[in-house]
Amino acid sequence: MDAYEPILSTSNEAAPPIPCVGAPPPPNPYNPGFSRAITLLSAVVLCASIAVVARLSFDVPRVDRVPNVERALSHMMGRLMDLEEGLKTLPVWEQFLYGATMGSDANDRAQAIDWYRELAEESPDPFVDLHLAILEGEAGRVRDIQHKISRWGRQSEPYPAFVRLLQAGYGDPPLSAASAFELQAHLAEQPLTGWFYSRLATRIAERSGDRPLMATIEAASLERVNTLLWRSRAFAALELALIIMGLLVLVWWMWRRKRMRMFRVGSAELPPLWAGRLGAGVLLRGGAVGALLTVAFLYAAGDYPSLRVLAVPLSNLPLLALAYYHLLRPQRQSFWRGFGLRIEPGHLGQLGLAVLAVVSCGLIGEWVMGRIAEPLNLVSHWTEWFDADLVWGTPPTLAVSLMEYVLFAPVFEELAFRGLLFGVLRRRFHWGPAAMLSAALFALAHGYGLIGFLSVFWSGLMWAWAYERTGSLLPGMIGHAINNLLVCLSVMALLRT
Repeated sequence: MDAYEPILSTSNEAAPPIPCVGAPPPPNPYNPGFSRAITLLSAVVLCASIAVVARLSFDVPRVDRVPNVERALSHMMGRLMDLEEGLKTLPVWEQFLYGATMGSDANDRAQAIDWYRELAEESPDPFVDLHLAILEGEAGRVRDIQHKISRWGRQSEPYPAFVRLLQAGYGDPPLSAASAFELQAHLAEQPLTGWFYSRLATRIAERSGDRPLMATIEAASLERVNTLLWRSRAFAALELALIIMGLLVLVWWMWRRKRMRMFRVGSAELPPLWAGRLGAGVLLRGGAVGALLTVAFLYAAGDYPSLRVLAVPLSNLPLLALAYYHLLRPQRQSFWRGFGLRIEPGHLGQLGLAVLAVVSCGLIGEWVMGRIAEPLNLVSHWTEWFDADLVWGTPPTLAVSLMEYVLFAPVFEELAFRGLLFGVLRRRFHWGPAAMLSAALFALAHGYGLIGFLSVFWSGLMWAWAYERTGSLLPGMIGHAINNLLVCLSVMALLRT
């Protein structure tokens, strides 16, 4: 059979080719006879699902998206403040290194206060107000503390008790040993833990001259801080090693790119062999069915949170099945060859180099965005990266979450957004516009704020570059998995006990 002979035709004559712009026509013309009405309905369903996600992102308060939000923010801010205290004990050179890579302490305190003020507006829990007051006191915002003292004194309990604690810790009047002992006993009964308890208890002990208690509190704080410092150093060393190795790979590639196809590891062709208009129809139909299945599956699995991991592969199966049947098979391509998922012989080492280059570029981009965003006071909202299952989940729940983030999400998102969406756009545009459009849609689908959007957008660009350069989705999949794993490890290192 000739390589360009049409297949899957419903008659004895070849079906007319579906036109495309910007790329040669498919070698094997194929017309599935898609109904325009069903394609239009699929587009409406898909757009409606995207609109619902967007509306929830704007209408639902961000603090309502985290279970037990008061406990979550208290735990997170306490750990961040402990880490901040620990960084001050490091050698000057190491403090400078952390400052250059992680940002300033002043910004961390200001963010913490802003986030607590946001929560205080939504939560009826009075201890949210006390946590906020302690943050303001430690930041030296005396006027805010005085305003709270004057206002809380006229309210019902527990606010008058909070007034006595704040006056003892941050007020001007002298504090006797007997009063301090009574207040410390009362403070120990309150649901304050970690950094928040240590700071207020230390302030009261300092003003009453209770050195034994100060030494006890300091020893407990030092134990917490040392654990966080060890984890932070290990994580920073891992990221720095990945950046350096990736940069070395990029330098080597720039030096030798005229003499060798260093990163070519797969057989996928870009632009793809299938027609762009046909690919768009497959995307709309498969995406609409996947959106409906996601809603139905998550609703049905509401009582079994561990089953949500199946929502990602199951909701993507219709799209992948349509892609194989209508895009790959008519062009005599297997799933593995069409997306470059089978590594060519002897190219395993090049795959590793490509992954290092992609991961390094992603980390460098994150660092650059962080340094630009800091003076502009642009930050990702804490609810975008806090995950209760990673922080407090049981080992089985943690394993399910890691499988979802590190295995299923990278594989299926790369197939959908790079293999299909980027492929559709690549039929019409050159690499740059196709990569930017697909990366923008990829970022929008995550529903993050500005900084989160830019971060995901940059990652999408890197993975599209990897697909174009290597002829395989595998470098992007592995880089995507490593990126998600680093995010999970950062959350676990900081917050998981």
